[in-house]
Amino acid sequence: MRPRTIFLLRHGQTDFNVRGIVQGSGVDSSLNDTGRRQAAQFFAAYGHVPFDKVYTSALRRTHESVQQFLDLGLPHEAHAGLNEISWGVREGTRITMEEDAEYRQVLHDWVNGRTDARLTGGESPDEVAARQRPFIELLKARTDEQTVLVCMHGRAMRVMLCQLLNYPLSAMEGFEHSNLCLYKLEYTGTVFTVKNFLDVAHLQAAE
Repeated sequence: MRPRTIFLLRHGQTDFNVRGIVQGSGVDSSLNDTGRRQAAQFFAAYGHVPFDKVYTSALRRTHESVQQFLDLGLPHEAHAGLNEISWGVREGTRITMEEDAEYRQVLHDWVNGRTDARLTGGESPDEVAARQRPFIELLKARTDEQTVLVCMHGRAMRVMLCQLLNYPLSAMEGFEHSNLCLYKLEYTGTVFTVKNFLDVAHLQAAE
């Protein structure tokens, strides 16, 4: 069996991203003008790729990021297991490392292996990983889908990459992300490897 190719994509920019407001799984925002331009740039670079399936989270900003692919009539499935981590009562608010002691403590806990920690009312990385696992098993099992596009969210993508590459969740900060960045992976049937890491060349080519 020849290796399969998985395009793991973060959604495009939203106004919440610009303002530093956390969205999580509870804020279902749309792309802003920049985000829509990023989506168009990605399509310009990869619209020729013969994707067998497009997967998104259940949230609007991922659908809008790949809408041009969906307009081609490509098969599409939305999975809530791909949704962003829940930031609980803090969703819709601006939180930063400098200003927020609870947020700073939770991130510190995660890096130090306490990945069951969460913000008040939110999810832990362990819980996100658990809800992603059925999707990962589905992805592995669908061997007829040779080339796949998966659009999801920053923190959830970090958790997903740790799982696919067999890293502990405490290593997730190593997987940096930006709006409409691409991680391109190859799957042999037993092992996932990263071919493109934090790839944004498609955004720069059209600047």
